[in-house]
Amino acid sequence: MSQLIVLSAVGADRPGVVKDISKAILECGGNIEESRMTSLGAEFAVLMLISGNWHTPAKLEKALDDLSKAHNLVISIKKTGDRHDQANCIPYGVDVVCLDQPGIVFQLSEFFATRNIEICDLATRRYAAPHTGAPMFSVQMTVSIPGSAPIGQLRDDFHDLCEQLNLDSILEPVKS
Repeated sequence: MSQLIVLSAVGADRPGVVKDISKAILECGGNIEESRMTSLGAEFAVLMLISGNWHTPAKLEKALDDLSKAHNLVISIKKTGDRHDQANCIPYGVDVVCLDQPGIVFQLSEFFATRNIEICDLATRRYAAPHTGAPMFSVQMTVSIPGSAPIGQLRDDFHDLCEQLNLDSILEPVKS
C-alpha cells in the first residue's frame, strides 16, 4: 500500500540542497510526486509530495533528521492522503499585477474565501518595473470555482475589488 508524505524544508540557500534532500528520499524508497522549490531571500524553501511504501515515512524521518542536523535545515514531514477533487468545480486562473502595496494577498484570498472558493495554487513575485524601477507585485493563482456559482456576478465582483485596490487583473477559465 502506498503512503503519501508531505515534506517541507527551509535552510540557507546553497548549491546541493536539492541533491541532498532528493538523495535521502530516494535512499528511503520514496518518490517525489510533486514539488515546489524556490529561493526566498537568503533561504531555500522546499515543499514536496512524496510517495513510498509502508516503511518509507519512518526511514525518511531518520534520514531527514540527520540531514537537518548536518546542514542546519528545518525539515518536517507529515503523512497525508489522496487529494479529494471537488466535483463540479471549474479551475480558473487569476493574474494580478500592481504597484506593490501591503495586503494584496490578504484581500484576494479574503475575496475567494468568503465565496467558499478554494485557492489551489498561489505564487507571488515582487520586481522592479522596466524603465521606471517602481516596485511592482504580481500574483498568479488557480482557484476552483463551484459549477453552481454565478460566474458573471463573481467576475464583476472580482473586477470591482481589483478596481478599488488599483490592481490590473484577469480571471479566466484554465484551458488545458
